Amino acid sequence: MIRFIPVDDLLSIRNIVLREGKLTLEQCRFPTDQLPGAFHLGYYANNHLVCIASFHPQTYSDFAGVGYQLRGMATTEKYRGMGIGNQLLNFAIVYLRGQKANYLWCNARKKASQFYLNMGFEIISAEFEVQDVGPHYVMYVKIQ
Repeated sequence: MIRFIPVDDLLSIRNIVLREGKLTLEQCRFPTDQLPGAFHLGYYANNHLVCIASFHPQTYSDFAGVGYQLRGMATTEKYRGMGIGNQLLNFAIVYLRGQKANYLWCNARKKASQFYLNMGFEIISAEFEVQDVGPHYVMYVKIQ
């Protein structure tokens, strides 16, 4: 089941999956988490939160229209490869279409780029390094 969730509910998964448990929960907060228009989604399996993603209004470069950035998408190890991330991201895209967003973009980890390509995103940057995290690409999908 997919739900809109408060940011506090997703911090532990951000830490475990995206930061290998090396940070405090407070260090896992993004400055964009509380922006007007920001929202957070969680996928629950057996009443346990197993997949998360955060979204906030943010244009990219000179792209026209209303843009949103996806940040902090993560699925716990036990639930990877089951299509849960696909369901969560599809839910978000349908919701963003209703919010009149034109596109969604993200800084995708290189190792996750195939997931996003399979979801219809395209790579729009050269590979770049995020300190203490690894190689990334900027990826984009048109919503409407």
